[in-house]
Amino acid sequence: MDAMGKRWRIHPHQPERISQLQRGSRVSAVVAQLLICRGITDPQHVDGFLNSRLSGMREPDELPGLADAADRLLAAVRSNRRITVYGDYDADGMSSAAILMRALQLLGGQVHYYVPHRIEEGYGLNHEAWRKVAARGTNVVVTVDCGLASVDEAQTARELGLELIITDHHEVGPELPDAAAVVHPGLPGSEYPFRGLCGAGVAFKLAWGLCQRASEAKRVAPTMKEFLLSALGLAAIGTVADVVPLLDENRIIVRHGLVSMKERPVLGMAALMRRTGLDAKPSLSGEDLAFTISPRLNAAGRLGQAQLAVELLTTDQADRAEAIAEYLDQLNRTRDHLERSIYLSAQKQIKEQFDVSDDPAFVLSGRGWHPGVIGIVAGRLAEKYARPVVMIAFDELGQSLGTGSARSGGVLNLHAALHACGDHLAGFGGHAAAAGLRIDEAHVEAFRSHFCEHVDAELTSADRVAQVHVDAETTLSQLTLKTLQEIELLAPFGQANPRPILCASKVHLAEPPRLMGEGQRHLSLRVHQQGTPLRAVAFGQAEWAETLQQHAGPIDIAFRPVINDFRGNRRVELQLVDWKTSEDLG
Repeated sequence: MDAMGKRWRIHPHQPERISQLQRGSRVSAVVAQLLICRGITDPQHVDGFLNSRLSGMREPDELPGLADAADRLLAAVRSNRRITVYGDYDADGMSSAAILMRALQLLGGQVHYYVPHRIEEGYGLNHEAWRKVAARGTNVVVTVDCGLASVDEAQTARELGLELIITDHHEVGPELPDAAAVVHPGLPGSEYPFRGLCGAGVAFKLAWGLCQRASEAKRVAPTMKEFLLSALGLAAIGTVADVVPLLDENRIIVRHGLVSMKERPVLGMAALMRRTGLDAKPSLSGEDLAFTISPRLNAAGRLGQAQLAVELLTTDQADRAEAIAEYLDQLNRTRDHLERSIYLSAQKQIKEQFDVSDDPAFVLSGRGWHPGVIGIVAGRLAEKYARPVVMIAFDELGQSLGTGSARSGGVLNLHAALHACGDHLAGFGGHAAAAGLRIDEAHVEAFRSHFCEHVDAELTSADRVAQVHVDAETTLSQLTLKTLQEIELLAPFGQANPRPILCASKVHLAEPPRLMGEGQRHLSLRVHQQGTPLRAVAFGQAEWAETLQQHAGPIDIAFRPVINDFRGNRRVELQLVDWKTSEDLG
């Protein structure tokens, strides 16, 4: 019996294909196996994937709508019109706004920014925001990471005399907003070959196009080249944070953006890296962005302080950068405490009110839950239980209208499910994997019943079993520093290119597992197999401790191998993903 009830899917070992890829591309057997697991089987594609050169970025004007937007923005700068960059309250929207703000400032533009309040204004454009920016004398508004679905709001902007330029990457709806220009990698009728750019990737391309125009050449002036290289770091943050596939141009942005953040970080990012200890690392990884930088930026948005995160990424005052970095670090701790409290409350509700083994979905509600944090908890629970989770927050003042966040936990199309249950909701939006909703407290029970019925009809019992996709089986003795250095050639890791998961059988615990970390949430283990000892950690899995300690026999483990570089001492370490009793492997 395994610890989490997950099903392991081990990629078949294919010696002939591995040998062919080795001969054709001169990579090691380890790298060849991992490339094949990622669908890269043609030797001609290996170099482009592993090296991801900056020259692989397509020219900015190839991006649909960009040429018109860049022309209009440069004209606005040169005529000294007041420009407002309208962003979003997540890390992608913040980094997008910072890129475009800094580009327009570099060109001499009169530029300001506006970021909506997550709780009070919600996602995207809104009519009241237009009235605010128009009252401040704005002539031109350029959106980043939002706006494509705001057809009515675009009309309001036009009525207020605002020239609206939209840059976005979200799904294209049935009707485009009436804007002066729309920049989007997937505009209808366009043939742009890569539609996976995030908001920051689109903003970076627009900034690049602006610099080319200001330089009157494709090769930009030296000061603008330096700016663009620095902006790659901001684009990398948005790309990782928005969980878009790390392929094609996204891979290039993140690979070179990580280097940029070490060599030429913006002032605020340098302060945040000092605050979190990342400045001491010899190099940065995609995981550093995902688990250290992005949560601190997102915490600002979740707790209604998104404008401070944009200021951090745009300020040129060292003391201000340090103060904001410290504040965002504190906000992240507050977010973490809120998240833990809500998670424990939700777990208690699941155990007391639901049948964990049989219920097709969990619809949970709580008064006093923070609406900016419930989405994270819903995601954790959906992953843990491999089924859809809806969490609804009601305020402590007794108001009946609640705010909800939903996560699919697998194959369910959440947007379609909420549409099917729409009669119970005051409103909803989102996409297949994640969605938001508003609901009156009196309708929660009826919604819960209808939603669970819909999920039960859509999903099979097999859909409610989480899967671990394992790249290969190995022995601990094979996990040398040389092997790990070869694995790191596939970095940066993230969506569509996850850090490899390996498995090993008949592994023994060298000592009882220990709890560690703030709140004792993590697990530290020492394991050995046929004389090879290694340290392992299991993040967020303190609940495994008791079961593992009582288990007398060998276990099989699934894990991500990493290099732990502590004060120059490099050693192999395992990040435990799952474990089973040894007889269950297969």
